[in-house]
Parts: sequence; C-alpha cells; structure tokens
Amino acid sequence: MTTATLTRSGDFKAPFWNRVWSVLLWSLVWLFILNVAAVAASVAVDSFGTRWFGTWLPEGFTSKWYFSAWDEFQLDDVLIVTAKVVASVVLVSVILGVPAAYALARRDFAGKKTVLLLLVLPVLVPTITYGVPLATLLYRVNLGGTLAGVICANLVPTVPFVVLVMTPFIEQIDQRLESAARVCGAGTWSVFRYVLVPLLAPGIMAASLLVLVRSIGMFELTFLTAGPDSQTLVVSLYAAAFSAGIRANQSLDALAVVYMVSSLFWLMIALRFVNPVQLVGRVKD
Repeated sequence: MTTATLTRSGDFKAPFWNRVWSVLLWSLVWLFILNVAAVAASVAVDSFGTRWFGTWLPEGFTSKWYFSAWDEFQLDDVLIVTAKVVASVVLVSVILGVPAAYALARRDFAGKKTVLLLLVLPVLVPTITYGVPLATLLYRVNLGGTLAGVICANLVPTVPFVVLVMTPFIEQIDQRLESAARVCGAGTWSVFRYVLVPLLAPGIMAASLLVLVRSIGMFELTFLTAGPDSQTLVVSLYAAAFSAGIRANQSLDALAVVYMVSSLFWLMIALRFVNPVQLVGRVKD
C-alpha cells in the first residue's frame, strides 16, 4: 500500500468521524433542550389544570390556581421584597463595581493579579462554600434575618460580577478621549459624566440586567440570611414546596410559573443588550 493510498484513506475517514461527532453533539444538545422544555411545559400546563391523572392533558383548565397562590403565599408582599432586594443589589453593585473596574482596566499596581483572583472567586466558587460563614457573620452583627442582611449577602458575588463584566467595556475605550477632555479643562467628574458614562452606558445596562437576573435567582445566600419578612420569590417557592401542610400541586406550579416567567422576561431583555464579544477581556502581558 502506497503513501498516497494511506493519505486518501485518512482524508476519507476524518470527515466521516467529524460528521459523526457533530451529529452526536447536536443530538445531546437538543435532547437537553427538549428535556428542559418538557419539564417547564408540564409545570405550566399543570398550573392551569383542574385534575390530571393518567392522561396526556388535564381534564379541564382554569386560572383559579394563580389567584389561590397569590392569596396563599402572599405574593404581593413577596414581590415587593424581591423588588427591593433586586433594585438595591443592582444599584449598589453598579456604584461599587464600575469605579473598581475602571481602576483595574486603567491602572497597574502591586497585587493586581491577587485582586483579580479574589474577584473571580465569589463568581466561580460554589455559593454554599462561603454562604454559611457569611451568614454566620451577618447574624453575629445582627443583620441576619433582615432585608439589609439579604442585600449585603447578595452583593458578595454581584459586585465582582459587575467588575468582570465592565472591565472589557472600559478597556475598549480609547484613553486618548479622556486625555483630550482633560487637556480641554475637564475635571475628573466631568470626564466621567460626559465622556465615560455615555460610552459605558451599554455595558452598564448589560451588567445591571445580568445582576438583576442573577439576584432574582440567588437562592443559597438569600435562604441562609432571609427572615420571615425578607424572603424573595425563589425562597418563598422553596418554603412553599417543603413546608409542612397539605396544599394543591397546582398552586405550587402557579408560583413556579410566576418565578420562571419573571426570570425569563428579564433574561431575554438582558440578552438584547449583551454582546458576548464584549464580555471577553483582553489579556495583557
């Protein structure tokens, strides 16, 4: 067998196995998507169903379970608490994260890599690993079980998240624009207000929306630090599902649909403003 024959044989086998691998990979992806969609659809259908035993669809459909869930789980109070926590976390995260991201993007200082490592840890490390000691600390300073404690706990991963998102946006802005503004007599506040903020507005919007979605779904930290009057929607859903007592499954499913729709709504808005390319920072030597 000649070398040319071996080369042609290898060229024939490589595209074949590439196609097989591609088919298997996309099959797994679509299987996962269909599985998640089927679970979500079953919960949504059951939240409108009257009775559903051994059939493909419920015997009838009604919207009374949403009204029942609203009264039973006091959703008006829960949604107000959720809105307060999310709005506070987003606002404080942006106020603290944007200046920190600017300092990391524009300045080189001793220990910069250590600071970056500390910022990455709360985002990458499982939340429960630092959630328990953090909750213990908050209870010792009398913040555990309060709305302020829930907000402080949620800031631990969200502030570094804003810094990591905003740093690439700031690195993409030409420093000569800031220098030109300073040459024209603009102070630090004027440069920030009239030069940086308009250019960073898409990044700030993206970071705010991503933090909003993350805060709505933040379960571990909120669960460990929330009290009876400071439970967000996701914690209330968990408490309703595992608390003592007998309640209709349809009411729990209705509460789950409210949580799912609210999260998906803000996630779709966030994806509308987020450019994945801008979330990749440039590695500097």
